[in-house]
Amino acid sequence: MTDSSAVSSSKPGALAGFIPGIVLVAVITASAYGLRNLPFVSSLSPMITAIFLGMVFGNLVGFSTSAEAGISIAGKKLLRLAVALLGLQLTFAQLASIGINGLMLAAVIVVSTLLFTVWMGRLLGVDRKLSLLLAAGTAICGASAIAGANAVTRARDEDVSYAVACVTVFGTIAMFLYPFLNILLGNDPQSYGLWVGLTIHEVAQVVGAGFQGGEAAGQVAIVSKLARVMMLAPIVIALALHVARSEHSAAGRPALTQVVPFFIVGFVSLVVLNSWGLVPEQLRGSIIAMTPVLLTAAMAALGLGTSFTKLKQRGLLPLLLSFIASLYIATAGLLLVNLAQ
Repeated sequence: MTDSSAVSSSKPGALAGFIPGIVLVAVITASAYGLRNLPFVSSLSPMITAIFLGMVFGNLVGFSTSAEAGISIAGKKLLRLAVALLGLQLTFAQLASIGINGLMLAAVIVVSTLLFTVWMGRLLGVDRKLSLLLAAGTAICGASAIAGANAVTRARDEDVSYAVACVTVFGTIAMFLYPFLNILLGNDPQSYGLWVGLTIHEVAQVVGAGFQGGEAAGQVAIVSKLARVMMLAPIVIALALHVARSEHSAAGRPALTQVVPFFIVGFVSLVVLNSWGLVPEQLRGSIIAMTPVLLTAAMAALGLGTSFTKLKQRGLLPLLLSFIASLYIATAGLLLVNLAQ
């Protein structure tokens, strides 16, 4: 699956060339949502289920070259659109509700986790792009952050799938482990909720762990998690600057869209519009409901482009890196929350 296939199929009159791939992605997306009724799968986000279904189908069943153009569009263009639409789920008022201390804690934990993970990845010899994806997924918001980071790093599909699998495994472990750890730690609901929101990977995992500490803890966990999600925009811009600087040294002046990606401009713009109440509530509700479906479709497309053979070649070091990064964010987050009290 390559960009060239999507480009060649995007000529006037060639819209039909996208249909086979789009239909396949739609079927996998629908299957991911349908499987939510199963006991174990119900605890996973459909995005996670979709990428695994895509991997299984792509490797065990396969698909014809006629589907490649539609799969490529879903895995790239649709992904950027979905990340931009996440902006409608945030407002500046939500962020303000945890106070300046909470926002500062979110910034510190996100930046330090990113830097630590990239540094540790270099020590372990993990591929730089895969390290960046693992860093973004651990520090910010799991699969959504990996998708946003991949839009500018342009890592291999296998790297995206590996990173999503890692943050899913360790985020799920954290979701079940945190409530038990808090019994030993004895944190109050405010501190527990802040710890959960600042350190667990996926939004759904934060909700699952946060409300185990009560209603107050759950609400604090959600808002502090949203503060980390808001960091997606500056972090992706920073990654884009890093990539553009590397390409500048090799191929001249980088394009403006490489420095500030359009989908991040859209993300920030929608946060502003949503904060000012300028988006009609009915339209906003419909888009919010549609956004996870689009992200799920994008993940299904990435799964289809993942080779089990190439995934196996990555070895266990990236998994170890993800474990170390998850342990770091959990420990650093707990220390910061306790110091801030």
